[in-house]
Amino acid sequence: MTIGIHDISAATGGLVFALADLADHEGIDVGKYHRGIGQTEMSVLTDDEDIVTMAARAATPILERHGVDGIRTVVFATESGIDQSKAAGVFLHGVLGLPHEVRVVELKEACYSATAAIQFALGIVARRPEERVLVIASDNARYELDSSGEATQGAAAVAMLISASPAVLEIEPVSGLWTDDVMDFWRPNDRSTALVDGRYSVAVYLDSLEGAWKDYQSQGGAAYESFARVCYHQPFTRMAVKAQQRLARIAGDADAAGADTEHLAGTTIYNTRIGNSYTASIYLAFLSLLDNGPDLSGERIGFFSYGSGAVSEFFAGVLVPGYKQQLRPESMERMLEARRPIDYTEYRRRHVEFDRPGDFETVDETLGAVRFAGTTDLKRQYERR
Repeated sequence: MTIGIHDISAATGGLVFALADLADHEGIDVGKYHRGIGQTEMSVLTDDEDIVTMAARAATPILERHGVDGIRTVVFATESGIDQSKAAGVFLHGVLGLPHEVRVVELKEACYSATAAIQFALGIVARRPEERVLVIASDNARYELDSSGEATQGAAAVAMLISASPAVLEIEPVSGLWTDDVMDFWRPNDRSTALVDGRYSVAVYLDSLEGAWKDYQSQGGAAYESFARVCYHQPFTRMAVKAQQRLARIAGDADAAGADTEHLAGTTIYNTRIGNSYTASIYLAFLSLLDNGPDLSGERIGFFSYGSGAVSEFFAGVLVPGYKQQLRPESMERMLEARRPIDYTEYRRRHVEFDRPGDFETVDETLGAVRFAGTTDLKRQYERR
């Protein structure tokens, strides 16, 4: 029996802010962003969008195609949690109208937890092959204004249906793992923006990659030469370049300096235009490869999932012949093009107004079918059009 990703779909925010405008305000060369971090735009949420509305928008095409039969588990991975007690997935369960006979949980470990969600899903399906698991990765990446991380902000959700006999990716059983208790990135309970030690975080990311890869090999993982592509968590897309070059050196690739050209081809297109999406980032890279890359049926794809703090995992899967027929590339392109551009003044205003105490109503702006309407008696309210 094979188990893996049967379907995959994504969504992003309804607004877009060009990093050229940020560079112009700061009086710097835009190349610092376009080439230095490999990002041209950041997705920004409208007043009535959040991680639940993006998740609903990402999951809806999957449910419309496959229905809800057999879905008895929803795992929602995020580090942009909206409640300290109630899982964001329970709100999602309500707006999607899923059956009551479903377990719903939220997972947290920085940007890594969507990979843990997939691994949990694989175990559930292995035990009961007739079941399917809906995995959601949804985040709104926010940093302080005028901070070093500001340019890497973004927002997106990726929904994946995990099942037996998958139509997209058969996930192989071997994983390489690495955990280290460090403080490279964190967000205390009283903050809606993250804190990061950028240089240190890059170093920890690369060290974690080396540790996870060596563990992957020790567990009987596939040879480096067998990978057609590798998808990386992308806090910024140039991080994937650094990572692939490090992996190539570890694996003894004679052309380590140029190893990123082929192994990353197609994986950075969406992240370049959306920015960091935390838990969704690595799977947005995968979807970017699926939508924009050549037909790689039967080829092995590597995944390096990293979450600051730090937990990481390296695993692999083989693309199922005919997977291209399952994709919706035109849907993602339409969504990106439909985002309304905002200028620097509006971007700053929306960033400042994100934190609102007490009860409030939101402005009707989203193009999605589900909107966050505000809070009443400190209870989050969602509306379905």
